[in-house]
Amino acid sequence: MSELIVLRHGETEWSVSGQHTGTSDIPLTERGEEQARHLLDDLGDREFVEVLVSPLQRASRTAELAGIEEFETVPDLAEWDYGEVDGLTTADYLARREADGRGPWNLWTDGAPGGESPSAVAERVDRVLGRVRRSLEKGDVLVVAHSHLLRALVARWLGLDVRHGEGFLIDAAHRSVLTHKRESPVVKYWNVPPTH
Repeated sequence: MSELIVLRHGETEWSVSGQHTGTSDIPLTERGEEQARHLLDDLGDREFVEVLVSPLQRASRTAELAGIEEFETVPDLAEWDYGEVDGLTTADYLARREADGRGPWNLWTDGAPGGESPSAVAERVDRVLGRVRRSLEKGDVLVVAHSHLLRALVARWLGLDVRHGEGFLIDAAHRSVLTHKRESPVVKYWNVPPTH
């Protein structure tokens, strides 16, 4: 059975600090580059019929350092556009909302003010999955992208509303495997750390 391997990019300064990193195109840290070099080490000589990568440099650089020589940049794999939340931690943003007299907030149900709604992210992820499902008929597929985007992707892979992506944490430089069991989409592994 063919597998969809999804990788979250290596560490960045903002993944360490907990700042939302949507369209801000920041580089990997030195540690993030080292992580990326080992992301595929334990997969052996696996070949992919298609490799799809977010256009943001933290993802494309991760793919390059992981030893992927050919890949396609896919705009639909860019991270959630966080709008006014970009560059802020959740705690900082909630404090700002409280100071402005606004109520509670949850990205997965409310969307990002000035950015994308959950339904807009779901539409992007569904387009990617439509393409991936066709490619999986021929062999394994690799996707390199971002935390919230991949969490939305796994929810949609399982046929769930995108808001259920909130329950699937994926750390920087970690990998997950999606496949089928008796024709039903399943999660084989989730949030697997690098080997080094």
